[in-house]
Formats: sequence, structure tokens, C-alpha cells
Amino acid sequence: MATSGLLKRLATNGREELRPSGVAVQSRPSTQGRGTRVGVLWILGDVVIVLAALMIAVRGWLGEGLFGADSPYRTNIMFHNHPTVLLGCLAWFILSLILVSKRYHLYGPMQLRNTLHEQRLTIQACLTAGLLLSGALYIVRGEVISRGVVIITVVATTVLLCVRRLMWRMMMYRRFENGLEVRNIIIVGTGRVGQAMRHHLDSIRHLGYSFKGYVQIPGVDSDNPAVAGDVLGSIDQLLPLARQFFADEIFLSASCDAHEVTRIVTEAREAGVDFRVVPELYDGLAWNSPIEYIGQFPTIPLHRGETPVIGLFLKRILDVFLSSVALLMLSPVLLAIVAAIKLESPGPVFYCSDRIGKKGRVFRCLKFRTMVADAERRRSEILHMNERDGVLFKVSNDPRITPFGHFLRKYSLDELPQFLNVLRGDMSMVGPRPPIASEVKRYDLSHLRRLDVLPGMTGLWQVQARQDPSFDSYISLDTAYIQNWSIWLDLKILIRTLSVVAGGTGS
Repeated sequence: MATSGLLKRLATNGREELRPSGVAVQSRPSTQGRGTRVGVLWILGDVVIVLAALMIAVRGWLGEGLFGADSPYRTNIMFHNHPTVLLGCLAWFILSLILVSKRYHLYGPMQLRNTLHEQRLTIQACLTAGLLLSGALYIVRGEVISRGVVIITVVATTVLLCVRRLMWRMMMYRRFENGLEVRNIIIVGTGRVGQAMRHHLDSIRHLGYSFKGYVQIPGVDSDNPAVAGDVLGSIDQLLPLARQFFADEIFLSASCDAHEVTRIVTEAREAGVDFRVVPELYDGLAWNSPIEYIGQFPTIPLHRGETPVIGLFLKRILDVFLSSVALLMLSPVLLAIVAAIKLESPGPVFYCSDRIGKKGRVFRCLKFRTMVADAERRRSEILHMNERDGVLFKVSNDPRITPFGHFLRKYSLDELPQFLNVLRGDMSMVGPRPPIASEVKRYDLSHLRRLDVLPGMTGLWQVQARQDPSFDSYISLDTAYIQNWSIWLDLKILIRTLSVVAGGTGS
């Protein structure tokens, strides 16, 4: 295979980054960023599970809490009289569980193992950590630690970890079915391996991959009528195509010039797109290559983009919490608005429109109806009144808006139903405004950057330049938000949004 030498150099030494000149320099491993952050979350979850299991064991076996008062079993002796032994054994069990789980790759992407395999490895990791704990108790002569507590702690940890992993997997499968959190892929090469890879991923939907198309390699791939409709372009257009189709990963499934692979890996690293090689099984790779299986296919990750997993996890928690609290606290206001809309004019209470969300996914965006029932039919009559440039459309004194609709828009009350979109995961509290399909069709390739993240109820543009008619300002602010995103920036925007809404500048 033409790339075998390059693969050995790229795949067997995660610390080497090849430059086009062929000179290897030391660099931080590019394939560890997202995995490390995901692993931290899972490790923290395991620590919480172990502590919960210990509490269950102490309560169930001894009949009191860990810090309980005097009882026939005198649990407080374990902690108050021998804190070093208890805390040391607890720390050793947690450390053993983490190290064994990491050795079994349980902190890696769940696509790399099926459900039964993951459950078996979880049980094996817990029992191994339990044996290491038992050995430590024997060495330090920890007779003060109840053996019943040890056994129940290990068993409870095993059950809770298995249940947690199973529930997480089932939840992710459901999100994949709804088109959420899927990873878009482009396969380079239309040969036998590329076609087999495509059909394999399509047949195993729970892996969470969505095939977007093939990219041909000139001189290697021949015209094949079976895949002609799925070919997006040639390899020299790979990164623009990845941008256009919101690709998260690129799979190389055919032989390619070594310099071409180096160029693609470099560009993928700059664009934040993951890059994997799908080697042909008979070509043979270095024995110690870091091979990861996607379903039944071996792959070698040459680059894995940086993703702020912990930050995105906290952002989602913030979204769920704030949207739930808002819906609960504002329920009387929502009911009053529903009644007022029904009394003012005939038609539905809610206005549902198809919007383009993250990675081009279409979702139904909810708003309170602020216009007459036939507003869409009358849109063509007022196109000449548009006050915005570029692809945006805005008319301040839109004759289709009802009197109560003007009030709702002024204080942004018409957007309150979007808390449901946030709760469902279609939107976030903060992010770029969700565009309609007609706007996206007129986007330049660079404008698609704003679809890399979830759209938001509010955002940097809404609080800083909402009345600015410039489309360039609209795009630049959204791009600046994406490039500089942090939880603190979201909180600042949310605070500023309150002042904007209170000032009645939402119309």
C-alpha cells in the first residue's frame, strides 16, 4: 500500500507530527484531546458511583450512615478511630477501578465497543479492583473494615456502573435515531473497502455515524455507476467539501500518495476535522499501531479534533436547568399569552417554522403567533419593504403583525416557547440565531461556520447589534462567539439579555 510507510510513522508514534518536508518534530498527541476530556467526566462519574456504593453498603450492612452515632456495630469506629485505614482503602479501590477501566478502554468512545462487551468489561474491571482492595486489606491488616461492607461496596459499584453505562448508551441511541449527536463522515475512495465501510456504518445505526458522500482519488478510483450519485468531488476539494457537508470525520479507505496524506492531515488539523485511515486488512500495518475498531472495521486515527467536552457538558446542564426553571416559573404568563392570542385573532396559538440547526439539521422552531393567520401568503407583498441587507429579512412596521403581536415582539415574549426547543436539545440558551432554509441557501461557504453549534434563544448579535441591518455584522458577531466561546461568555450574554428584554428592544 502506498501509504503504509507514512502510516507507520504517523500511527506508531503519537508524539510525531510530520511536516510536508518529511521532518518529524515533537508535538502534543493530536488524538488525545477529546478522549482525555471525555475520560475525565467518566472518571468523576465513577468516583461518585463508588462513594454512593459505600454509603449503600454501610447503611445496608451496618444499619447506619458512615458518620452515624453509636450503634451495636459502632460504625463510627471505622472512621473516627481509623480514618487513615478507611480513606486509604477507599482511595486505593477508586484508583484501582480507574486504572483497570482505563486499561480496558472503558473511557473511550462508546462506538468502539458494543453493549455486551462494555458490560462484560465493566464487571471485570469492578471485580479486579475488588480483588486488589482485598489484597490491600490483607497486607495492611485492616480488620477494622467490615468484610460485609467491602463485598457490598464492590457488588453495588458493579451494578450501579453497569446500569449507568447501559442507561447512557440507550439515551445516546435514542438521540442518534432523532438525528442528534450524530457524526457526519466523508469516505475518501470509492473502491471495495470504501463501499463496504459505507454499507457497514449504514447497517449499524447505533454507532452514530451519518454518511455524507465519497471523495474520489484521481488515478486510483475508477468511475463506478453504483456510487456515482454519492460522489461529492475529488480529493483536492476535500476540506471545502468537509466544510460544506459539516463533516466531523474523514475516512481514508484507499491507497494515496504519502505527501497527499500529509497535506490532508495538516488541513484537517487546522479545520478541527477528525481523520482516520481504514487500512485494507491484507496490507499489514506496524504491530503496535493504535488501531480502533469502528464496528467490524479497523481504523487508525491520525488526527482527532479538539472538542471542549467538559464545557459543552456544563452548557447542556445549564440549558436544561434554565429552560426547566423558566417553563415552571413562567407557566402563568404562558397561559395568559395563549388566552390573549386566541381572543385577539383566529388561527393557531403557536407559529412553527422549519429552521436549520447544528450541522444543517432541520428542526421545528416554536414561537407564539404574532401575525395574522395568512402571513406567509402575504410575505411576497412586502418584500420591497425589507430593511436588512444580504440574506436577512426584517420589516419594522410589518402590516401582518397583530396589535398584541407587537407587544410580544417588543419584549421578546413571542420566543418563550423556544424553551421547549432548548429542553429537547434542538437549541441552546445562547448561540447564533436559527436561520431558515432560504437564508442558508444563499450563504457563502465561510458562513456555514455558524452552523457548527446549536442555535440559541439569544446570542452575541441579539444583545450587541440587533438593530444593525448589516449581514456582515451579523455573521462576524456569530463567528466571534463561536471562536471565543466559554461558559462565562454565555453567562454574560444571558445577563445582558435580561436588560435588553426589560428595555423592550426586542422588536
